[in-house]
Amino acid sequence: MNTVYDSDHRMRVARREARRRRQRLRRRAVVLAAVGVAVATGVTVGLHSTHTASTAPPKPLRASAVVTVPATRPIRAHTPVRVKRLAAAPYPVTAASRSAAVPILMYHVIAPAPAAAPYPGLYVTPHDFAAQVAALVHAGFHAVTLDEVRAAWRGTAGLPSRPIVLTFDNGYRSQYTEALPILGRVGWVADENLQLTGLPPREGGLTVRQIRALVKAGWELDTQGYDHADLTVLDAAQLRFQVAVTRARLRRLYGVAVSWFCYPSGRYDQAVVDAVRAAGFVGATTVVSGWARPSVDPYTLPRLRVLGGTRPGQLLAQIADAREQQPPVA
Repeated sequence: MNTVYDSDHRMRVARREARRRRQRLRRRAVVLAAVGVAVATGVTVGLHSTHTASTAPPKPLRASAVVTVPATRPIRAHTPVRVKRLAAAPYPVTAASRSAAVPILMYHVIAPAPAAAPYPGLYVTPHDFAAQVAALVHAGFHAVTLDEVRAAWRGTAGLPSRPIVLTFDNGYRSQYTEALPILGRVGWVADENLQLTGLPPREGGLTVRQIRALVKAGWELDTQGYDHADLTVLDAAQLRFQVAVTRARLRRLYGVAVSWFCYPSGRYDQAVVDAVRAAGFVGATTVVSGWARPSVDPYTLPRLRVLGGTRPGQLLAQIADAREQQPPVA
């Protein structure tokens, strides 16, 4: 037996095994590092594991936004909200969607009312708003926009079961800092009824950047005119400025249709309706209580005002009761 050969052979085998062990350890370290990153982010791993474990078909995703803001951290006025747009999955066109009755909710400020607030009923706290949204979701409602409702009524698109529209008037900053993340956590969108100059940022209004963030998140941008004027007391030139000129400026600034008008304080007459129609708006909303229907004049759609202190159960009852109210017919 050649002892020198045996010794060399054993040494070569030992070196090969050592190299293999080092390669296995390096591969294992790479895998562990990748898993650690995925667990730390909590996004990719969570999504894949959820869909893999589920045996039920996934629900269709709307073209809305998922806001990546933790529930326990309020957004400051200067903090940008990061959104992730989801792929659209249109609902089928059905006879039910073409004749659907839709409640339209009206909100203003999503914040506690200051002690000296002249209209404290316009303030809904973030806690109450979140509870209301949770109750609506639990009751089976799905938020849509006015454009989506109109498309369904015209037979060019469908609607989810129990559609509902959430509108926010005047352009308050809290609609971005509070309402956007709350709605984003359930994948809901809303309609922003913006005044062009009536509520500047220094007085608690939205900034241009924040408005663009709402649009990017899937919110629909509509308007109340230039500065929330009483349109019924204006002459023809002033009315055109408030309605037509404002719409043109918003379309240029934000690159969206701005298809719906919202009468400031709910005040309108036939001259105002004619001006809104002439400006190219497809419809308008009021403060008259009731549900919107395709049989209703699209320029006088009813809404339901949500006042401060409204409990979730009270809101659901308000919505149900308003269904039987009959607004003016077209």
